[in-house]
Amino acid sequence: MICVMSKELHEHDEGDVARVAVIPDSFKGSASAVEVAEAMARGAREAFAEQGLAVSVHTLPFADGGEGTLDALLGAWGTDALTVETTDALGRPTLARFGVSADGRSGVIEAAEANGLPGVSDVELRPREASSRGVGRLAIELLDRGVEEILLCIGGSASTDGGTGMLGALGARFLDAEGSELPDGGGSLGGLADVDLSGLDPRAREVRWRIACDVTNPLVGERGAAAVFGPQKGATLEDVAVLDAGLGRLADVLAEVTGSCLRDVAGMGAAGGMPATLSSVLGAELLPGSQMVAEVLDAKRLLGAADLVLTGEGRFDSQSLGGKVVDAVRRLTPAHVPVVVIAGSVSVTADELRRSGVTAALSIAPGPRTLEEMQGEALFEITSTAYQCCRLLTHSGLPSTVRPVPDTTKESRP
Repeated sequence: MICVMSKELHEHDEGDVARVAVIPDSFKGSASAVEVAEAMARGAREAFAEQGLAVSVHTLPFADGGEGTLDALLGAWGTDALTVETTDALGRPTLARFGVSADGRSGVIEAAEANGLPGVSDVELRPREASSRGVGRLAIELLDRGVEEILLCIGGSASTDGGTGMLGALGARFLDAEGSELPDGGGSLGGLADVDLSGLDPRAREVRWRIACDVTNPLVGERGAAAVFGPQKGATLEDVAVLDAGLGRLADVLAEVTGSCLRDVAGMGAAGGMPATLSSVLGAELLPGSQMVAEVLDAKRLLGAADLVLTGEGRFDSQSLGGKVVDAVRRLTPAHVPVVVIAGSVSVTADELRRSGVTAALSIAPGPRTLEEMQGEALFEITSTAYQCCRLLTHSGLPSTVRPVPDTTKESRP
């Protein structure tokens, strides 16, 4: 199966080098996408160098729009994470990271930096009070920096407030029948009578909003935000009923105010219903996280020019082929270009692999290991596995049209 990889390189013109694209996800708990990409690249370069063959290795740390997307985009942009004072899901002061592209045009927010479950894990969860207001503070920081688009990654939230807290931070007011502002949190939305957008920061409507959303749950109902995700955020059956009714009321009022009826639209139930408010008021676009990242990083161009693609993640299984990083990579890679997955563990069948279009899947585990041992050795083993993969490639008939490296003393692998 690996031998297939060398055949397409015969199409090179004289003097070309082999082009390897390295585009992995993070190995969660072990290494960031940036670290994984660097480790794979080291192994690939070493394998080609040992054969005296020229290779051009391009790394593009990737993510699926969930945890790690901020770091992946910063790595690709070559910019550092920025930090701002904001509040967590329970309104307590906290620091949160965000990022801006090198050209200053795009900003990225991982909402969980400000309203994530880990941030409130030190206290008893309060699902009716939890708010997304802290995420709005991050958005204000990006607007102050003059970005033209905001990329919002919404996984891992502790709130079920329909994004009202976030929009409230941007100047919107959610009012009861007497004209008083409702308290933060989804538990108060049952008393919503009106949404006042007169004080909304005008810049919020001028930028492009793109939301990474990989769930299809509607806003309300048995598959809605409260029913499906509420229990993960500490909601009892009674809480779920209150939160679901509040989100339904929010949908009705938003429909009256904006003309957008999003109650039953797929994806609106993500992150406690955050997309519903942002879509109806700000015109936010929802798209799969891996697709959003691929478009921002122009991954299709890199993959289209490659002779070999190395990708990977911590666990490669059947779910990996349903919208995650590996799935995005294989879909964007031309059919004739081999795609090799390097993972902490591989649990796909031969039939699944054959149908997927992935050329090969290799585990980095050299033998029985505990999870702790694997995490500590991950980068070394990733490099070693990439080395072995590319070494096999270079020994399986790599064409003479790939230019040899000038004759120098070669160092053997330790």
